[in-house]
Formats: sequence, structure tokens, C-alpha cells
Amino acid sequence: MIHPVSRRVRAWYRAYFLKKYGGVIIVLSTALLVPVMLIVVSALFQRGNPLGILRAFFIQPWTSLWFFGNTLDSITLLLAASLGAATAFGGGCFNLGGEAQIYLGGVAASALLCLPLGGAPVLLLAAAGASLTGGVISGIPALLRRRLGVNEMISTFLFGAALTPAGDWLISFPLRNPQGNLLATKRFTAALPALLPPSSLSISFPLTLLLIAAAHIFRNHTAAGYRYRICGIAGDLARFGGLTAEKHIIPAMSVSGMFAGLTGFFAVAGTYGMGHLGFSGGLGWNAMAVALIAGTEPLALIPTAFFFGALKAGSDAALFSSGFNLETASFIQAAAMLLAALPFGSRYLKGKQHYSPEGR
Repeated sequence: MIHPVSRRVRAWYRAYFLKKYGGVIIVLSTALLVPVMLIVVSALFQRGNPLGILRAFFIQPWTSLWFFGNTLDSITLLLAASLGAATAFGGGCFNLGGEAQIYLGGVAASALLCLPLGGAPVLLLAAAGASLTGGVISGIPALLRRRLGVNEMISTFLFGAALTPAGDWLISFPLRNPQGNLLATKRFTAALPALLPPSSLSISFPLTLLLIAAAHIFRNHTAAGYRYRICGIAGDLARFGGLTAEKHIIPAMSVSGMFAGLTGFFAVAGTYGMGHLGFSGGLGWNAMAVALIAGTEPLALIPTAFFFGALKAGSDAALFSSGFNLETASFIQAAAMLLAALPFGSRYLKGKQHYSPEGR
């Protein structure tokens, strides 16, 4: 006889967990088969050791505090950035300027961290400056869409592409450390506290988890979150119910950019301890892929970002420890990402006119 509590747990599992996260788990599990098959086939053709490469791919990123901390740190940055992309999706928008917002937010944080201040005040100032920078960069295209009907996909991308060279110039000239050989600032005297030295993991990891928890509570357990969700999913239905769907465009895009800018702060103040040229390195586009797979549900970002972060760390570990071909490692990441994104592309090819990340 099944205990009543056990019955309720099973009912919750079927009705809530599988409905919200089942699709993400199936997609990521299927995509995980791609690296395994490619590693085996590549190793056989190169007369390598498939088991050794697989061991490096799956196990080595977790074998020491250094590997473990660095892997978690890369996942942290991906989580924070994908939360920004998912926030725009939830408001019915596409923010294609996340890469530039991360980079320029980090540049703004670097400029503030170079000030002759120390301790928590300068960190809080840099975090606020990075968030404000990202919010302004994404908020202007949102205002253009709200007032003039300009497509935010085009405006965010072009606006970010136009401003990125300004960030490069700031890093290369005014903020550059004259005693160093790199195009980078000097090492900051104030940095986020490390959690697992000597790895780069910092306090940004628990802070990002708190942000995701707060986003989940806002979206699913508040009246304002309900209105935001409805307006993002079905604007026409929201208008029929008396809501103004368009008024969520500017807040959703601005908060999306603020999360992206905060990611830049986490990168320069935690991961690197300095600002260097091009430090974002495609993080914004990877975050877009994570958000597309996870949809607008904040908690679904965690397993998705973990998958992509572990995939990148495993490819790097296999590359360095087993002589794994560099092109093959990049192909593994691209193939897994393509397979994970297939469900969304198939809906478009079938004639779905409007994509909603919620309607997976």
C-alpha cells in the first residue's frame, strides 16, 4: 500500500517537475550522447584511447579543488548571463546585445575598481556601475521599441556592436596597466572573496544562486510576476484582460541588461581580478543558447548552464590531458549545442509564427 505522503510526492513530481523541467532534461540528456559518440569515433580514427579521453572529459574537471572551482566559476558566469537573457524572454523581448552588455559592464566595473579605494564600498560601487551600464545599454533599444516600434533584436545587436570598440579603447589606453605587457588593467586591490583558492571561484556563485531564487519567487509567486509572465507569453490575451503588455518591455529589457552588466562585474572582480581586452569571449551568446533551452523558468537555467559549463570544461580537460584534437573539441561543443536547440528550430520550420520560450 502506497503511503499518502508518497502518493502526494509522486503526484507533485508528475504534475509539476516533469511539466516544467522534463523537456529540458530530455533535451540535455540526448545532447550528452553527442560528445560520447564523437569522442569514441575521433579516438578510433586517431588510434587513441577512447576510455582515457572519456575519463578526462567526464571526470577530470572534478578531480581537484582547482579544476572543480574553475568549472563552477565558468558555470556561475553562464548562469548570471543566461538569467539576463531569460528575463528579456519573459517580457516577450529578445536581447541580442548581451555580449556587449557583459563586456561594457565589466569595463565600467574595471574603471571604478581602479579608483584608489578599497574594501566593500568600491566593490558595491563597481557592481552598481556595471549593472547601471548594462541596464542603460539595453534600456535604450527597449525605449526605441516602445516609442517608435524599432525591432529590439536589431537595435540591441547594433547598439552593442557600436559601443564595444569604446570598451576596447578604454581597456587598451586609459585603463591599461603601463607596467604590464597585456592589454589589461592592473590587478585590483579589491576583489570578490574567493571560495575555493587557488581556483577562481568566488562569492559570485552563491550570489548568482540567490538571484535565480529571487527571480523564481518573483515570477511564480507574486502578482506582479504573474502579470509580467502573462504579458510576455500572450500579449493579446493580456490586453483582452485589461493589462498593458507593452509597459513590461522597458523594465524587462533594462533588468536583462543589468544582469548582463553584473555578470561583467563578476568576471573582472572575481574570475580574473582585472579587466582585459575581450574578456567576455562569447559568454553572451552561450548564455542566449542556455536561455533558449531553459525557457523563461529561472530554475531550469541551473541544469542547462551546468550542462554547457561541464561540456566546455570536459572538452578543455580532454584537449590538454589526452592530446585531443582542438577542432574536434570545438566541434563537440557546437554539435551538442545544435542538437539541444533542435526543438526550437523544428517549431519554426513547421510554421510557428511567433516564438515564445514559455511555450515549449
